[in-house]
Amino acid sequence: MSGPGVGFEYPTQEVSWLKRDVLLFAYSIGCTVDELHFLYELHPGFQTFPTYPIILPFKHTDQEVIDFYARSAAVPIPNVPKFDNRRVVDGQRMLTFYKPIPPTSAGKQFELRSKVLGVYDKGKAGTVVETETILAEKGGDVYTKAVGSGFFVGQGNWGGPKGPATVNYPPPVGKKPDAVHTLQTTKESAHLYRLNGDYNPLHATPEPGQKMGFGGAIMHGLFSWNSACHGLLQTLGGSDPANLKEFQARFAAPVKPGDKLVTEAWRTGEFKDGWEEVRFITRVEGGKVVLSNGRALMKCKGERSKL
Repeated sequence: MSGPGVGFEYPTQEVSWLKRDVLLFAYSIGCTVDELHFLYELHPGFQTFPTYPIILPFKHTDQEVIDFYARSAAVPIPNVPKFDNRRVVDGQRMLTFYKPIPPTSAGKQFELRSKVLGVYDKGKAGTVVETETILAEKGGDVYTKAVGSGFFVGQGNWGGPKGPATVNYPPPVGKKPDAVHTLQTTKESAHLYRLNGDYNPLHATPEPGQKMGFGGAIMHGLFSWNSACHGLLQTLGGSDPANLKEFQARFAAPVKPGDKLVTEAWRTGEFKDGWEEVRFITRVEGGKVVLSNGRALMKCKGERSKL
């Protein structure tokens, strides 16, 4: 597909992480003491939670806090308007897993290779920028591929293409979920999660969210996304990263710090290369859906619901 900005490749970015980074990440998304292989570095099966690479485009090699706005605006996309990164939210993300992520990058050289897949003008509402990001060893194996979109609020009407229709993955109607996972956030949950490297002020102080119409600070969309993945892996996949091949969801509504998240998942019984398709939604308890179009490819444990 062609269009403004399509195919633009960002400069290759070196990335690195320590064991303490993957421990923090696992704790911040809700991993429990029943999963010490994610939370204890001396556990004989110590592993990185598989979605950890989604944080690396924010973190790079840093161990210190960074200026989120400056980093986000560092590389403009040619042939499209210069967008304001102070008014951007996540659209959707899909992560495909090829190799287990080592608990530390020490001893290897890892890099991110990112390119633009599309820049879509949605009129008054804003602009969608879709990108692909690959985590790989320098000159070696690919570990993950992420396809995601950012929505630049109120920054449309520049004459660009509208973009293709999106594929929907609704949950089955009238069927009892095969798994339900709940997670109670606190007023400080976003402050913990941001220590992974995503230092967007939108999630730390009320002013940016007030300007964007959210009424104050909101949770990272990727917090909800990562914690939903944890919920699926814990309830359906035996907390084993080897049982997860692909994970995706659309960001449907903001989450406020202190909300309780409920993820409902349905096994479809449909398989692709031996991986079962699972569909899910995440909502605020008793309220709105915050993650829609949830879909994963998994090797599931236990029996499917018959209701």
